[in-house]
Amino acid sequence: MIKKEYLYSDITEKIIGSAMTVHNILGNGFQEVIYQRALAIEMAHQGLSFSRELEMPIFYRDEEIGTRRVDFFVEEKIMVEIKAVSELNNTHLAQAINYLEAYKMKVGLLINFGQNSLEFRRVNEPDKKKK
Repeated sequence: MIKKEYLYSDITEKIIGSAMTVHNILGNGFQEVIYQRALAIEMAHQGLSFSRELEMPIFYRDEEIGTRRVDFFVEEKIMVEIKAVSELNNTHLAQAINYLEAYKMKVGLLINFGQNSLEFRRVNEPDKKKK
């Protein structure tokens, strides 16, 4: 499940553990913002430093065309995007990969609270080449 040889596996393990705790307590069926707030509380209890909803400009041909906000940056190393949907799909994965690229991050987590069991996907910098 969580491989120790992965980059920042110690941090991702704490994030996923925090998400599991939130899901065990709240279950599924809430809006994404509820899980985001609960995850912030749980990660703080785990001693993780993070920023929430950090806004980043998006560029096209060196011109700013808008902004996006990722749900969390944890320990200034891991991008975390959360969902509360019945099923993760390729669009959600593409969004997470695009965030990695836009924020120049190497590791991200896509976490879905919308199912009966917590679903998560680790997204790595090499995944960008699969687009």
